[in-house]
Amino acid sequence: MEAANMAYNLDITPNYSYIFEFENEFIHQNYRKWMTENWTVAFYYVGVYMAFIFGGQHYMQNRPRFELRRTLIVWNCMLAAFSIMGACRTLPEFIHVLRNHGIYHSICVPSFIEQDKVSGFWTCMFVLSKLPELGDTVFIVLRKKPLIFLHWYHHITVLLYTWYSFTEYTSSARWFVVMNYCVHSVMYSYFALISMGKRPPRFLAMTITVLQLTQMIVGCAINIWAHNYMATAPPHSCHISNINIKLSMTMYFSYFVLFAQFFYKSYLAPKGKKVKEDPMPEIPRPKKVDSLNGFPRQRNGVVAAH
Repeated sequence: MEAANMAYNLDITPNYSYIFEFENEFIHQNYRKWMTENWTVAFYYVGVYMAFIFGGQHYMQNRPRFELRRTLIVWNCMLAAFSIMGACRTLPEFIHVLRNHGIYHSICVPSFIEQDKVSGFWTCMFVLSKLPELGDTVFIVLRKKPLIFLHWYHHITVLLYTWYSFTEYTSSARWFVVMNYCVHSVMYSYFALISMGKRPPRFLAMTITVLQLTQMIVGCAINIWAHNYMATAPPHSCHISNINIKLSMTMYFSYFVLFAQFFYKSYLAPKGKKVKEDPMPEIPRPKKVDSLNGFPRQRNGVVAAH
């Protein structure tokens, strides 16, 4: 109960204009205890997820695809709204720490969870959101769209890594959470427009992929920075484990390679060789359907980055 009544350290936390009751009631120790005791459950979710992918694709192989237009619009709008809210609530703490305490604090001190209930709550929601975000793949399978390796590999590894990292209060996660919320705000807003039958300019899809690539580059840089701090700072002063740095570095670097390949195939490859794969493809404008098994052409290549 002492943590629940802990006063804000205004030197560490920004001066929020308004704090919601559910944010103020956030007790990080309770969530950490639950995730520490249950983080291996994430592997069961991954097992069900993989079974659905291969079983669902087999089931849908000789069946007409589902349209799911209205459901997809609601889904993308909900995820866009959630991401925008998460970005708005975590970005102030991130900027405040960088301005007043510098890079070292932003990478090595988990005050965004331990001393800031607003940022802590939305960091927790960020981790938990990786489970329902697996629903992106459900739409791909049921609508019989191309499902590339990058999509499901990304979903699985992010779910496992974020859940594990929260149990350690990995301090460098401050960067990862804010970047991801910001990129998802743009990406899911784009998906929402596409779902409504809108036609955003092609450069917007390319811009989103560039943002995703940038996110991976920054993620690798933060891990290198964290490794250097771990080597030079006093023992236990930087709140990151060596295994976490290795896992995160491997994950971000593999993402960068896969996203770079996707970017080249989608936007730079010679005509006739471009692979326009889209895990959340556009829904065409309403028109007469000649066949129940017809597939609309896909135009924009954007991969959900989590």
